[in-house]
Amino acid sequence: MQLRPEQLAAHLDKPLAPLYLLHGDEPLLVIEAGDAIRAAARKQGFEEREVIVVGNHFKWDELFLAAGNMSLFGGSKLVDLRIPSGKPGRDGSEALQKYIKTLGHGVVTLISLPELDWQAKKASWVTALSNAGVVMECNAPPLARLPQWIAERMKRNAQTAARDALDFIAAHVEGNLLAAHQEIQKLSLLYPAGEVSLAQIEAAVLNVARYDVSDLRDAVKARDTTRAARTLEGLKAEDAAPPLVLWALATEARAVAARAALLHAAKIDRMIKGLASGDIWDEFLQLALRLTQPRTR
Repeated sequence: MQLRPEQLAAHLDKPLAPLYLLHGDEPLLVIEAGDAIRAAARKQGFEEREVIVVGNHFKWDELFLAAGNMSLFGGSKLVDLRIPSGKPGRDGSEALQKYIKTLGHGVVTLISLPELDWQAKKASWVTALSNAGVVMECNAPPLARLPQWIAERMKRNAQTAARDALDFIAAHVEGNLLAAHQEIQKLSLLYPAGEVSLAQIEAAVLNVARYDVSDLRDAVKARDTTRAARTLEGLKAEDAAPPLVLWALATEARAVAARAALLHAAKIDRMIKGLASGDIWDEFLQLALRLTQPRTR
């Protein structure tokens, strides 16, 4: 059974399924979903919890022992299995497929994984777990939906904000939901319930965005001039290595066969090597602007 994150709360009001599989590209959402399932388990009488972390040389017998070793007091149990690598290996794959055949009354199993690629999603052990229980994919919202996600989170704290204020937060926590969550919690501590103004948010929110050259490439591919400029500012503030930034821009220039952009990249390369003078970061910006301009025939 596939479950969307927004369906989880209603689902947990009912008796728990024997098995839950959480995976996705956003650790915060995986952690929160796991916390919700653990809280529901306690509420429904699963008084004991055993955490099992799969690492190097892990013995899969531990999983079967954990499920079979019931509380001396007769209580129900939650088996909390975590596979940080997302790859149980051949032994683990076989063990998990055998394990689901032992699922029974009194035990709920929660399995947490990182993001699974398309090949992993088709693996036999993932298919078997999906058929045996509830699967939830916890991915970060796309950038276009991030302001809405922030608004929904603020609503939980009885706070609201205008769209320009939501856009401000989104721009300053780009790619970092944990940072967004922390800023939203900070706002709830600093200001009372109701609407929080842009000025109040500007005074409270820190620029905690994490930038890397892949962000710059994504912005250039999307022809998003504003995002490309903002990413370059972030890379500069974080002392990113100019050769890496140039590589990202030059790669996109080659991808679209932009001859003038490639000549510009060659000029910047000479500047990085000390063979020409000029402001490297200003040239990066000019090159990014060139690459994000609408294509003309």
